[in-house]
This record gives sequence, structure tokens and C-alpha cells, in this order.
Amino acid sequence: MTGGTIALVVVIAVVVIVLLWAVSQYNGFVRLRNLVQESWRQIDVELHRRHDLIPNLVETVKGYAAHERGVFDEVTRARAAAAGPGAGPAEQAAQENALNAALGRLLAVAENYPVLRASENFQQLQAELANTEDRVAAGRRFYNANVRELNTKVETFPANVIAKMFGFTRAEYFEVDDPQVRQAPSVSF
Repeated sequence: MTGGTIALVVVIAVVVIVLLWAVSQYNGFVRLRNLVQESWRQIDVELHRRHDLIPNLVETVKGYAAHERGVFDEVTRARAAAAGPGAGPAEQAAQENALNAALGRLLAVAENYPVLRASENFQQLQAELANTEDRVAAGRRFYNANVRELNTKVETFPANVIAKMFGFTRAEYFEVDDPQVRQAPSVSF
């Protein structure tokens, strides 16, 4: 083999290695993007489940506290906005925060009615809602972890070169903006 042939083999080997690396990076971006989308769909399923429980909860409370019309209307409006199609994570988070606030007011109304709180139907709906909230929280953690991994890969060199070439962008986090959730609990003995 001559020096020119060896140089050609080295150049071809380098090009093949770079191409294999680029394909690997591209496939990694596709995998992460699909994982982010899948985890968002799981949150969406849990949010729909939550949205389906709310009318039953409102109707149960209505039976005991019919004069609290403003609270029922607020919950209904917030649910309709949150259940609307096509919201991205940031918009969905804002809508869910408004729904959480309205639900908090509804549950505060329920506190004024001991017979309602003792109702088996109300207790079951509250337990289902709490279970769904836990599932949404778990889904949010899984989604945000996938978003973090994708965003890190989009921003770090040399993978960011492939990201820019093929249009991979950062994803939005699904963040809680409820001050009560962010506030540390107070404990007194």
C-alpha cells in the first residue's frame, strides 16, 4: 500500500465514523422526542380522568349546598378550559392551576356540610380525585425528567450541531405554579 492509499483509507474511516456518530445522535434525538411526547400523553390521560371526576364531585356537593352557585360555575368554567384540546405544557399548567384553585374553593364549601363529608359517594369521589392527583404528579415527574434529558442533549456540544441541523428544539416543562404547593408546610407541636 502506498501512502496515498493509506491516507484515503484513513479519510474514509473517519468519514464513516462521523456518519455513524451523526446517525446515532439523530436516532437518540428521535427516541427522546418520542419519549417526551409519550410521557405528555400519559399526563393528558390522567388529566382527562381528573376532568371526568369533577362533574360528579360538583353534582354531589350541589345536592347539599345548592346556594353555592358561584363556586359551581367557577369549577365548571375552569374544568371546561382545562379539558380543552391542544394546549401545550405551559398553557395546560396554567389551566390546571386555575382548576386547582376552583376545586380548593369547592372542597372548602364541602367542609361546611358535615353530612356531605360523611357521604360515602363524596368520600369515594374525593379518594378518586386524590389518587388521580398522585398519578398526575408522578406523570409530571416522569415527563419533566424526559424533557430535562432532551433539553440537555439539544444544548450540549457536539450533539447540538445535529439538533440544529435537523430542527430538534427544547421541550417545555410542565410546572406547578400554585403557591400552596411550593410553600413549605408549617408544623407546630
